[in-house]
Amino acid sequence: MTKQKQILTVAALLLACVYIYYFTGWFNPKIIPISYTERYQMARGPSGRFPMILFGFGGERYRLSEIKVVPLAAWQTNQATTPVWYLRSRSRSAPVEFFSYGGNLPGMEPAVPGAHAAPLETNVTYRLFVRAGGYKGQCDFQLGGRLPAASPGS
Repeated sequence: MTKQKQILTVAALLLACVYIYYFTGWFNPKIIPISYTERYQMARGPSGRFPMILFGFGGERYRLSEIKVVPLAAWQTNQATTPVWYLRSRSRSAPVEFFSYGGNLPGMEPAVPGAHAAPLETNVTYRLFVRAGGYKGQCDFQLGGRLPAASPGS
């Protein structure tokens, strides 16, 4: 192979690498877009209704492998803080498009056997972490009161 062919081959490979890096999604982080809404269900008792937080993935379905909810202020000072809700997949969870806080998801179980979701406090910001294989997502939310600023990764 002549020197000119070697230079052209190296240049072609370099251009191919640049193209792959900038114009394909191979090296982009795999982010799950998460949104949430607060709904109310009717209940017996003096209040007559109780709040429910629903999370959605913008119409996409994911086989979740982990769900974790932590109080944001505690997590920012100590990332090993105890989650208020923590689920892990047993093997392969069913694909879901949305779920509610504290709900049962097919194929998932509490990370700590027998644990249940703790009640959410009003006007406390929480962070939801979701993992589905190599995809990850997070969303800040709160029950009642003001809405938090835009969530990272949204």
